[in-house]
Amino acid sequence: MELIKDINRKVLDWLDERYDAREWIRENLTEKLVHKHINWLYCFGGLSFLGFLLQIGTGIFLMMYYIPAPKDALASVQNITNNVPFGWLFQRLHSVGANVVNLLVMFHMIRVLYHGAYKKPREFQWVSGVFLLLITMAMSFTGYLLPWTQLSYWGATIGTEMPGATPIVGEWLVQLIRGSAQITGITLTRFYAIHAVVLPLTLIGFLGIHFIMIRKVGISGPM
Repeated sequence: MELIKDINRKVLDWLDERYDAREWIRENLTEKLVHKHINWLYCFGGLSFLGFLLQIGTGIFLMMYYIPAPKDALASVQNITNNVPFGWLFQRLHSVGANVVNLLVMFHMIRVLYHGAYKKPREFQWVSGVFLLLITMAMSFTGYLLPWTQLSYWGATIGTEMPGATPIVGEWLVQLIRGSAQITGITLTRFYAIHAVVLPLTLIGFLGIHFIMIRKVGISGPM
């Protein structure tokens, strides 16, 4: 224990000498003042972020065993659930966690609406939050197809047909999303790439913008 404390102290001394780490920690963590109006309703944003971190951790674990191919997708999911040590736990945390994160983000936005926290000077925080909600829902939708079951197949079929109602570009949008006229292996690999790479990176970018604006403008007060 003493060795760990000594290492931590030396690392902190090294960072403090170059970047004033202790001052930053004091101002932003240990001695940061919290407004008296802050209550448990303000926790949904932070809980959403923690849920996203959980999704990243469990998602990386699942990526090590999942095979994004029509013949192997379901078998690889079954292998994760039945054979991989604690695989059932990671799979369940990831699937249930996706629903929980969606709910937390919605509760967070309802709280923002109720308190009027979308008003000047926080308009762009609200806009970035809307994009974060859309990205979160898109991640849930693209992940729904990956087990390649009958339920996920037909769910994805119905979901990807919706853009077809868009005037002029509807058919083109369906082709773009699916990669072909029907749900095929191309759709599966496309959804996997979008779910595991494109959307998480986009979400991280919007989270960074969201957090920077919160640090700059601060948390809104009560109505």
